[in-house]
Amino acid sequence: MNTLIKKPSAWIPLGMSASALLLVLGYVGLFGVQKSTGDESAVARLFQFLLAGQVPIVGYFGVKWFPKHQKQALQIIAAQILAALILFLTIFFLEM
Repeated sequence: MNTLIKKPSAWIPLGMSASALLLVLGYVGLFGVQKSTGDESAVARLFQFLLAGQVPIVGYFGVKWFPKHQKQALQIIAAQILAALILFLTIFFLEM
């Protein structure tokens, strides 16, 4: 896993997930949990872009590296999916 995690297509989605999680936690820390008022804030849009932007990168990583290094690629893809699930669960539990 050491060699593949150094590839940008492996670590960029993990960084994007971490950035989105810090964005949400920072927003909640500053403003608290707020119910939706109908119009999305810039933070919500940025969160959506970070989350949606991961999909093509993870897809590229899977297509490029899974045939060559199946076990390592599967571990990294599982970590990328887990990072995205943590984001969804954070939003779900905060009821945002």
